[in-house]
Order: sequence, then structure tokens, then C-alpha cells
Amino acid sequence: MEVTAPGVSVGSSRVDGLSAVIPVFRSAAILPELHRRLSEVLESVADSYEIVFVEDAGGDDSWPVIEAMAAADDHVRGFRMSRNYGQHNALLCGIRAARFDKVVTLDDDLQNPPEEIHRLIERLTDDVDVVYGTPEVEQHGFLRDQASRITKLALQSAMGAENARHVSAFRLFRTRLRDAFATFRGPYVSIDVLLTWGTTRFDYVRVKHDPRRSGSSNYTFRKLLGHAIDMATGFSTVPLQIASIIGFLFTLFGFVVLAYVLVNFLVYGSAVPGFAFIASIVAIFSGAQLFALGIIGEYLARMHFRAMERPGYVVRRSTDEHEL
Repeated sequence: MEVTAPGVSVGSSRVDGLSAVIPVFRSAAILPELHRRLSEVLESVADSYEIVFVEDAGGDDSWPVIEAMAAADDHVRGFRMSRNYGQHNALLCGIRAARFDKVVTLDDDLQNPPEEIHRLIERLTDDVDVVYGTPEVEQHGFLRDQASRITKLALQSAMGAENARHVSAFRLFRTRLRDAFATFRGPYVSIDVLLTWGTTRFDYVRVKHDPRRSGSSNYTFRKLLGHAIDMATGFSTVPLQIASIIGFLFTLFGFVVLAYVLVNFLVYGSAVPGFAFIASIVAIFSGAQLFALGIIGEYLARMHFRAMERPGYVVRRSTDEHEL
């Protein structure tokens, strides 16, 4: 049974034009089936459509497979990154290349069933700009699930707690939203945060989430944790606010310790004994200072990379123009 958010009417299950954007990383064995199933679905839900594969320099045979599909099917377009930039950077490339007025993004591992796209389209009403396909039950391991939760916590400052809770890689949105981040340049990319620059009208629908057909996920706990840190420091001031709060609390703690020392000296006529006490206080305050400096350093590093104007991606080849 379909689970829907309250207060939203169901819209049409067919659109005029739809661009499907899929970041590809070491998925050569899955791509033919993904193409077949996706083509069947897009034929039934869109008057015009395209499938945009963005190969993120995975080092396997994915690019030759994409080239072969593009040669056999005019609906398929392919872009190959010059090196591995990451999933969201590849998505940004595909979104900017999209030709139709709506974009659907999904992973290359068939965990997001293409057959569920019509449910996202039904939810994209006139008062909604972005629809997430939230898994009914996620088919990931424990560590991956925990890392996903950390990532969603990092998103809360930009999207709000309710919206961030339903974020997934399976999303449908209006292509015009990319105008809000048309001039964005930088190596740290979060598509979900960038979408908040263009709208606050988000919705979601519960969808199936299938087990991965072959291989294992390349999005490890470490990568997701790094992505969460990048989002928190690259698109939010919450870490700086946390550092300020910690500094304030430790300042209060310092006054309490000072009061304790003075009372002992003035009332009881004795100093606080022990090297361990002094060493503990110094270690606590030094740790707090280093923590705050580390957060400030993360922001300075991102300012440095922005000043360098490093691109978020570079396309090496394209099926539109071949060698670039």
C-alpha cells in the first residue's frame, strides 16, 4: 500500500519530458538491465525522455557499455569524468546536461527500482518541486545505515529535520531548480543542499528498495562520514556554532574551577593539592581549544579551495561529442 505524506493530493503519473540521470561507478554488469528496465518505464510515463549516464572513472568496462548503448539507442547519452570526483559531482554534471523539464536521479545498482518512478511523478504536484523516494526498508548493512543517518543529521541544518529524514538518492525535481546553483563551483558538492537553494517545497513517498544485484556498494561508511563532514562544514555554520557553545561552556567551567580554588584558599587557607588536578584541567581546556581550531581550520580549507576555483568535475569524453 502506498504511504503518502498528509495533506498532498496525487498528481498526474505522466509528464511531457523527463531526464533520468544515473551516476555510474564500476557497474558494467548491471547497466544493460538497468537500461532495459528504465527505458520501458520512461516510455510509459513520459512523452519524451533521455537517459544520462555519467561514468565516474571507475576503471572497469562501464564506459564502453555506455558508448554501445548510446550508439544503439538515441535516448541514451553518456559523459565520462576525467577522474573519480564522487557521486554528487557526477550527478551535478548530469543535471546540468539534462534537456527536459524534469529530472529523476537514481543509483546504478538497481536498488532504486525504475518501476517506482511513476509514484514520484504522482507526488510532483503544482505545490511541490522535489520528491524523494524514501525506502520502505533499506537494504544496506549496519554501518552503511548508521553513516546514512549521520549524513541526514548533517543535512538537517540546511533542509530542516522533517525533510532531511526522507532524503535519498532516488529523487524527482523540476529542472529549473538548477538555475539556483548555475554558477556554483567547488569540489564539495551536495545535490540535496543545492536543491534547497532553489526551493523549500519538498515531499516524499515510500518506495521499494531492492537488494543490490551484483557486487558491493562503493559508498562505504568512511565515504559517507566524509560526505557528512563536507556537507556540515561546506554548506552550514552549525559546526562553528557548536564550537562557540563548547567554548562558552568551558569558560563557565573555568569560572567554577576558579571559584573552587579561591574558596579553598580564602576560606580554608589551603591550595588545591595535586598535579593530577592541574594536568586534567589543562588537558580539558587544551582539547576544547584544539577542537575549535580544527573546525575553524576546516572552514579555512574550504575557503582556500573555493579561492582556487577548483572545478567540481571535468568531462573527459561524451557520447554527444566524443573526445573533449
